[in-house]
Amino acid sequence: MKRYTPTLLNLEDDSYPELFKRSPKNPIITAKDLPYPAHTIFNPGATSFKDKTLLLARVEDRRGFSHLAKAVSKDGVSKWIFDNSPTLDAEPNIHPEERWGIEDPRITWMTDLEKWAITYTSFSRTGPLISLALTRDFVNFEKQGSIMSPDDKDAALFPRKFNGKYLLIHRPYSDGHKAHIWVSTSTDLHSWGENQILLNARNGGWWDANKIGLSAQPLETPEGWLLLYHGVKHTAAGAIYRLGLALLDLENPKKVLKRSNEWIFGPEEPYEKFGDVGYVVFPCGWILNEATGIVSMYYGGADSCIGLATARLSDLLQYIQKCPEPSEDD
Repeated sequence: MKRYTPTLLNLEDDSYPELFKRSPKNPIITAKDLPYPAHTIFNPGATSFKDKTLLLARVEDRRGFSHLAKAVSKDGVSKWIFDNSPTLDAEPNIHPEERWGIEDPRITWMTDLEKWAITYTSFSRTGPLISLALTRDFVNFEKQGSIMSPDDKDAALFPRKFNGKYLLIHRPYSDGHKAHIWVSTSTDLHSWGENQILLNARNGGWWDANKIGLSAQPLETPEGWLLLYHGVKHTAAGAIYRLGLALLDLENPKKVLKRSNEWIFGPEEPYEKFGDVGYVVFPCGWILNEATGIVSMYYGGADSCIGLATARLSDLLQYIQKCPEPSEDD
């Protein structure tokens, strides 16, 4: 196999670096592509499965309830193959926390379990909370039920244990308080503790002030765990969802090494600005092609469709290494 040789960005000029480039085929998936009626499809988790790209996307019906639909493609861009019915649906009779649907999955291959872990948001009577399902084939799923209490969402697992414990990134929230990114530990994937803030929502006029949350699952690199997160800026015209980067220590992911001051990706195209929820880009998954060094980020556009943007991993790492260490205000 030919070894990938990275081409570095020129970060010395005065322009903003374009890290992620949108696919010219965007939006790559809309509700019209599904084999059954649906209102919208968006916010997909993503992984590689049997040498193909597999998305597990949020699909909303006209009741306003969401389920998860599997889409598989050989090139990760076109000719998506869907299940003929919902792949993973709410089961409120068995899991009452799923009363009003399930949404926004993140997918992690768990090395010790030899299974994929899917963390997703269940829409319960008392608010959103985090649920967990395990699978080997994306056909049969072992639902583990809720693993956090409301209000909590935007969760993903790290693929291996640290000091004998699993690590979960998540975003608890309560009215009247800022929404930070937290990390918790567990020995069994059910009972969680040692809760601490991993990344603070900033103050004032920052693009990521007051409310942030995890986007895609953590990506392991030689430099550390690369974290993609979203920040919400509230303006007179409404909220804007944009994306930033952080870098976590490889052996101790509770330690944040770097954090971008600027957003790296935001809503610019019509399919990102106009939809059910305007001015939103919201990824729940990305995939690294180790042969090419290309990271493919799959995201929801305006809560209405799915887009694709790609970046060189070397560019992302070069950029984040030039960002500052988190300050006490972060």
